[in-house]
Amino acid sequence: MLAMNMQTRGELRIDPGQLGTDAFSGDLELVVPYTDPALTRALLRKAVALTAGLQARISLVAVHSVPFPADFHCATATHTFLVDRLTELASECPLPVNPLVVLARSRQEGFRYALRPESTILVGTYRHYFWRTSEERLARMLVSDGHKVALLHIEKEETHA
Repeated sequence: MLAMNMQTRGELRIDPGQLGTDAFSGDLELVVPYTDPALTRALLRKAVALTAGLQARISLVAVHSVPFPADFHCATATHTFLVDRLTELASECPLPVNPLVVLARSRQEGFRYALRPESTILVGTYRHYFWRTSEERLARMLVSDGHKVALLHIEKEETHA
């Protein structure tokens, strides 16, 4: 008899009103993928509202892709820029935020390396009606990897608030 390793699929929730359920007791660790500065800033503001009443912590993860066959050393200026950007965004959020920059050959590989199994992830995207955004594709990949993903549509005006 063959033993099969079945990977469980994650969960995708689109624009949930809140994250607080009976399933969350104690601390809640969220992951926010860094995509675009304005989008990420708006997503961090939404995270505060979604986690009201919970002890939430956020890991803000940026993936710096270094395609093959390029040398796997990150240019100091690029790395410093990403660290500074994440530190700035983290300082604006009232929740505890841990900024993390990951070097990888691809965006997908970087997130797979950085995330714990069954992580709870907030992905923000601008609403497009005719095509999937890169953030929506990222959310679907993360769900297929077994994570709990909340996909939040951000309106352009929310990025200027």
